[in-house]
Amino acid sequence: MERVLKDDAVEEKGERARMASFVGAMAISDLVKTTLGPKGMDKILQSTGRGRNVTVTNDGATILKSLHIDNPAAKVLVDISKVQDDEVGDGTTSVVVLAGELLKEAEKLINMKIHPMTIIAGYRMALECARDSLLKKTMDNKENTDKFRSDLMNIAMTTLSSKILSQDKEYFAELAVDAVLRLKGSTNLESIQILKKPGGSLKDSFLDEGFILDKKIGIGQPKRIENAKILVANTAMDTDKVKIYGARVRVDSMSKVADIEAAEKQKMREKVQKIIAHGINCFVNRQLIYNFPEELFADAGILAIEHADFEGIERLALVTGGEIASTFDNPESVKLGQCKVIEEIMIGEDRLIHFSGVAMGQACTIVLRGASEHVLDEAERSLHDALCVLSQTVNDTRVLFGGGWPEMVMAKEVDELARKTPGKKSHAIDAFSHALQAIPTIIADNAGLDSADLISQLRAEHHKENSTAGIDVITGTVGDMQKLGIQESFKVKQAILLSATEAAEMILRVDEIITCAPRRREDRM
Repeated sequence: MERVLKDDAVEEKGERARMASFVGAMAISDLVKTTLGPKGMDKILQSTGRGRNVTVTNDGATILKSLHIDNPAAKVLVDISKVQDDEVGDGTTSVVVLAGELLKEAEKLINMKIHPMTIIAGYRMALECARDSLLKKTMDNKENTDKFRSDLMNIAMTTLSSKILSQDKEYFAELAVDAVLRLKGSTNLESIQILKKPGGSLKDSFLDEGFILDKKIGIGQPKRIENAKILVANTAMDTDKVKIYGARVRVDSMSKVADIEAAEKQKMREKVQKIIAHGINCFVNRQLIYNFPEELFADAGILAIEHADFEGIERLALVTGGEIASTFDNPESVKLGQCKVIEEIMIGEDRLIHFSGVAMGQACTIVLRGASEHVLDEAERSLHDALCVLSQTVNDTRVLFGGGWPEMVMAKEVDELARKTPGKKSHAIDAFSHALQAIPTIIADNAGLDSADLISQLRAEHHKENSTAGIDVITGTVGDMQKLGIQESFKVKQAILLSATEAAEMILRVDEIITCAPRRREDRM
């Protein structure tokens, strides 16, 4: 019998392939499971590369992004957490846990000899039913500004309560809501800058309108400029030096060397004059500005800022309404940025440059203070999640209660559908309902509560009409989500539901894994 695949290729079929997929996906799900909910724990990720970087986080996407994974099914789950992070910003752990639970339930059904396609058909029906039940229960306070703001505050506090900022969640929720409402409905978070400065405590963080650039103002330059016209550039200020490696210039007297230097200086002076001709009073460059051009700028009363980092300079161009220039021959085609005041400020021990009254009114900077770089990195990730969710909620203003309430609402409807559905599909629909209930179960387990008792109480509560019961992790009982103000964005919940079901479905369809033969280096003699 001829072999189709190369010698080193590995093929796994049928039952074995399915087992490998299930095991990989469940292992990933179990890995992030303990980080779910307000009492979830963090993970330390240590890289083996140079510097042995350490990351302390409980953000699902960050944990999974840092892992090197060999199992193809596990990679599918890593991808859905990345997509969830890019799409809505939060719920990265929930989506992986739900997909893992759906696969766990599917494995039991496959052991009962139910065909994967039947399971998928059941899951599809259950998904539609769950989504419709959520749609019926959403609340929308778009018309009432005060109520909508309190919804946003609640959503931000719910998002932050499972993160490092949970101790000061009201303070940071306020910061995040203020920043997002400035965007006036845009989901582009580019104009919200997050600046991290070690020192102080998290509570010392603040929101500042305008833009802060992490640079010092040069020596002998104006420390404050009003009605600034800013030219943002990415250009080398030393292009005109003789830089040809290995070039030899032979001269027969010292005066000739002086002539070469003078010619170089003249070229530099011409370039600086071209820049000054734009009628600016602030020049920000991505690259270095050397001593001589700096003198020329200072003489002309222009504030020159060198070596601004690229992200900073792109953002500066965006918020001041300018564009990054690299040639200066025709000033009329260059778009200058504008702002009311540029001044130097101190944060902790550092001097920074503050641009206020920028052209893009919605621009603002959140300055984070904290004990160490690790705390600040995690605080930034937490705040980023909150900002993403809020900016999505401003567009899609529907909200739901949190704390396991949506899962119980969906599970109840899906249960009823399972009772009405004849045939084997009903087993799959029932399994979907079990998987949904696993989320509140895990939230309770992570808080060290008796999950079996709590979930049974919760199920009984949800059999009453319009129940708002969910898990109150702080008191360890079933609480009223409306009174506690625990709310979530509908868009995030919907994204979790759809992505997790699609990922589980994709893994269920697999019946063969083919690992290609590794490429060999041929001996080139």
